[in-house]
Amino acid sequence: MRVRTGNGPSRWPVPPLLHGIYLPRSMDAAAFAMTTYGIPLLVLATTHSATLTGLAFALEWAPRLMAFAAAGALVDRHGTTRVFRLAATARATLVLAAALLLQAQTDGPGETITVMMLAAGSGVLTEFSYIAAETAGGLASRTDGTPAHRVQSVLLGIDQTATLAGPALAGLLLNHTGATGMLAAAAAFSLLAAALAPPRIARRHTDQLTTSPTTAHQGLRTGWQTLRSLPTLGWLVAGLTLSNLAIGFLQAAVPVIVVQEFGQSSAGVGLLWSAAAAASLIAVALCRRAIDRYGMWPVGAVSAAIAASAFLALSLAHTYAAYLALIAVVMAGESGMTVVLRTLRSPLIPADVFGSTLALTILLLLLPFPIAGLLVAVVPSGQLGHAISVCAVLQAVGLATAFTRLRTLPGLHPSAL
Repeated sequence: MRVRTGNGPSRWPVPPLLHGIYLPRSMDAAAFAMTTYGIPLLVLATTHSATLTGLAFALEWAPRLMAFAAAGALVDRHGTTRVFRLAATARATLVLAAALLLQAQTDGPGETITVMMLAAGSGVLTEFSYIAAETAGGLASRTDGTPAHRVQSVLLGIDQTATLAGPALAGLLLNHTGATGMLAAAAAFSLLAAALAPPRIARRHTDQLTTSPTTAHQGLRTGWQTLRSLPTLGWLVAGLTLSNLAIGFLQAAVPVIVVQEFGQSSAGVGLLWSAAAAASLIAVALCRRAIDRYGMWPVGAVSAAIAASAFLALSLAHTYAAYLALIAVVMAGESGMTVVLRTLRSPLIPADVFGSTLALTILLLLLPFPIAGLLVAVVPSGQLGHAISVCAVLQAVGLATAFTRLRTLPGLHPSAL
């Protein structure tokens, strides 16, 4: 099978999805999940401070935002595999260095500085590998012959499987082996991701994209111009961006709430996110079938209603079990909307600016996460429940507005699939 790009066929055959896309994405997603959910736990375990945990969450996400434009431009310029391999290898090196430093240090400022810098550095490198992996997945959606929503459902399923295992593994390793064991496992997944990435994706992607932006600034400008020309994608991104403020606040606040209010261990935090990932996997499978039958708009609208309703009910949850169940429902709804987003952007975004536009959309979607971390840092731990209620109202209003507008736009209905 060959991919046709530009005016002639590519010299390189499309690699099998399993080897070329799914395996490296699986290893990278595992490293992503362990660092994203494990580092706030590590900060809480080393500092015992809700404020520093929130700041670490902000530090983990804020540098990612600055990395997106450069990541998109580099992927468009140099290909997916080269960027993916370098980012994964650098992340493994950073995580191992932090593990060695923490093992040599005792409690004090040095330990705090190490975990905070680890949060910032791993966040940046993770986004370079993520943009590369997402761009490769977008190419596969175009060229493999499999319907786009099926490829994207598998990719989302990989991410949710990693989220199912990653937080639980991070919590267990942190409890039983300390920071060294947890960080060593995250580094191992990063190295496996770099080793499994096939070289042909990079060459094929570079051959295809001959008019790509060369700088981060040009990449942002190109991505913004493309997004403005696609109102369907723009409204969906806008609604999910506001929703992500609520999700980000929840992710930053959960370690504090579960450990300090519910009296659970770090393993309990990992179990909560693993349960949420299991619910998300079920939602992805159901949405994949539902899109085939009903189209993307009904599936997205129902998913938005489920997520918003469960988030509003979180203010009434006063036990760990209720919190776990409601967060699982919230994340299941979010997964349904994510399937719609990933399916929509693959055919809509032009191939020659895919990396830059993808980077901008992810930048917008993740912009609320460092803001959420800062909010958790300044809100007293006893008031986190009230803040979650405010975020839930904003999420409900944002999603209702977005999907009401999307009802009249093309691209989310069966005829467009």
